[in-house]
Amino acid sequence: MITLYHGSANIIEVPVYGQGNRHNDYGLGFYCTERLDLAKEWACTENNDGFANEYLLRDEELKVIDLSGGEYHVLNWLAILLENRTFSIGQGLPEAAGKYIHDTFLPQYEDYDAIRGYRADDSYLSFAGAFLNNTISFEQLGRAMKLEKLGEQIVLKSEKAFDRLRFVRAEVANNEIFYPRKTSRDRLAREASRKDKEESPLEGLYVIDIIRNKISNDDPRLRWNLP
Repeated sequence: MITLYHGSANIIEVPVYGQGNRHNDYGLGFYCTERLDLAKEWACTENNDGFANEYLLRDEELKVIDLSGGEYHVLNWLAILLENRTFSIGQGLPEAAGKYIHDTFLPQYEDYDAIRGYRADDSYLSFAGAFLNNTISFEQLGRAMKLEKLGEQIVLKSEKAFDRLRFVRAEVANNEIFYPRKTSRDRLAREASRKDKEESPLEGLYVIDIIRNKISNDDPRLRWNLP
């Protein structure tokens, strides 16, 4: 049994399987976090409060893919992102890079009940775009994903997972408190990533190297950042 939180503008006592936005990070699903503070940050806008909905999930017997675990690397996450999210990456090299990353590193994730992985907020999207534009390396992208703990999420994907979720309560998320925390977390992550790039501008594998050398998913050079 684990406790999950879902940040929203509304109180959601019964999440409905099959509803939502198909173009979120991991496709259609119910997006949660194990951290109350992050749920409150994600619930707020600059001008409006939100709610952190709390749930208990009976996670035994659920099949979960952990994209931040030792079996996967950041390009697996990026391939899933490219399959689901719509964001501008430009033409030429970034377009070719996106296709190569998607076709080469996309894991089989649709048969799982839940997904654990990074949350692609504005900072993460900017890091992903920088990598596809060949301006940061694979290693720098991996480090950027961990900066300022921008957010790991758990996404419920199957009807079985939804059936095992029970609503507990909802807490108000005060936008005057939590929106500034969200923007501060984002700003600090961008500053840390920029500093990392300046200190090691030529380090590691760039996307052009990955394409030219036809690097595959099992290449040992992609395993440097695994726990």
